[in-house]
Formats: sequence, structure tokens, C-alpha cells
Amino acid sequence: MSWRVVFTKQAEKDAKDLKASGLAEKAKKLIEILRCDPYGSPPSFEKLVGNLAGAYSRRRNLHNRLVCEILKEERTVWVLRMFTHEYRA
Repeated sequence: MSWRVVFTKQAEKDAKDLKASGLAEKAKKLIEILRCDPYGSPPSFEKLVGNLAGAYSRRRNLHNRLVCEILKEERTVWVLRMFTHEYRA
């Protein structure tokens, strides 16, 4: 059974930046991994702390990451950011 992937407004804005930077294909591959198994590897993921406690980060390259929250009960993955690791609510 696949997982539902939902994007925040900020993640939708980040998608535009990804297209401009040429990283859109890598992001699409990560989204597909999240749909199949949000805890699957590769790429590896790390649990975040601080104001992003409870969220997970997956690196696309040295500077850019995809940040998401995983809601097990609803089988839903909330993508918070797709370009940088900073999150502003």
C-alpha cells in the first residue's frame, strides 16, 4: 500500500526553484521513494531537532534537502521544504 504525499505551500514554491536550478528530477525520485516507503533507503535520512523536531531530512546534494513529516497513522507524508532545510511557518 502506498503512502499519500502532501505538499505545504512553501514546498510548492520550492518546486519552482527546483525547476530553475535543474534539480527537479532528483526531487521527483525522492517523492516516489516517499510514496513507496518513507523510511526506505537510499538516500539515507536524518531525524531533525530544534524547531523541526519530528521531521526528517533527505539530502539531494550538499546544499539542498527535502524536509518532511511522516504521519504513520494516516499513512501520509507532509513535504515541508524541497529546496533548503530552513522552514518558516
